Amino acid sequence: MVTDKLEAGQKVRVVQRVHTREGDWETAIEGEVVYCRPMPTGSWFAHGKNDKLWLNRLRLKRADGELIDLNLDADSEVAVLL
Repeated sequence: MVTDKLEAGQKVRVVQRVHTREGDWETAIEGEVVYCRPMPTGSWFAHGKNDKLWLNRLRLKRADGELIDLNLDADSEVAVLL
């Protein structure tokens, strides 16, 4: 996943999908990377680091200053914008 190469200040577009019986729901968001790192959830998960479920979290800052937190999964597409 490209998230290993994300750095603060980069402009990115993230497309996320949710699969349903009626078809896929898709949304896209663009912004500047504030951080991208694995963070624990409040959920317990056997054999996870410190017995927690860890998710890749991406915080974006939009042009209007809005901060957006995304949980990235296998269906998330992250593209660095030039």
